[in-house]
Amino acid sequence: MTKKELRKKYLQERKKMSEMEIRTLSEQIFDNFQSEFPVLTGQKIHVFMTISKLNEIETDAFIAHFWTNGAQVFVPKMIDNQLIAVEYNRETKMETNSWGISEPSSNVDSGIKDFDYIITPLLYCDNTGNRVGYGKGYYDRFFFGISETCLKVGLSFFQPQEIIEDVSDWDTRLDHLVTPETILSFRGF
Repeated sequence: MTKKELRKKYLQERKKMSEMEIRTLSEQIFDNFQSEFPVLTGQKIHVFMTISKLNEIETDAFIAHFWTNGAQVFVPKMIDNQLIAVEYNRETKMETNSWGISEPSSNVDSGIKDFDYIITPLLYCDNTGNRVGYGKGYYDRFFFGISETCLKVGLSFFQPQEIIEDVSDWDTRLDHLVTPETILSFRGF
C-alpha cells in the first residue's frame, strides 16, 4: 500500500480506539520498551508529546521514567516547518501551538545531535523499519542531522502487516519498533 493509503487506514483505526484501549496499549508498549532499552543517568532522550485528539500513544509514563532515571529529556517544537529539540523538565513552560499540540514556550534549540534515543511518533511502520507519519516530513528532516549512533525507536499500536510501496530516498528508517505485543529490531540490539 502507498503511504497515503496507509495513513488513511491507520488514522481510521486509531480513531476507533477507546480511551481505555489507548491507555492499556500504551502501558503495554511502555512495559515492552522498559524491558529492552535501559535508561541511564545522563542519557539524552528525545520523545514526542502525545496528541490526544489523534489518539496517539501516551508518552507521560515514558517521560516520568526518563526523569526518574536521570536522563535529559527533549521534546519537539515546530518553528517555520522545522522540528527543533527543546530541553523539557518539570519547570518547562508549555503552550499550545496552532495545531493544538503542547510544546515548550522556548524557541531555543538544544543543538543536540547525539541523542541516545529518539522516541518517534508514527501511524504505521512496515517490517523493514520504514514509517508512515502524518506526511509533512518533519522527522525525516530532523533525523538527517542526527548522529548515526542514535537509536530511532518508533512506538505503534499496530503490528507491521503491509509493505510501504512508495518509500523514497529521503525517508529515514527506524532502528526499532515497539508495539503492545513485541519489539522489532531493524538494526540489531
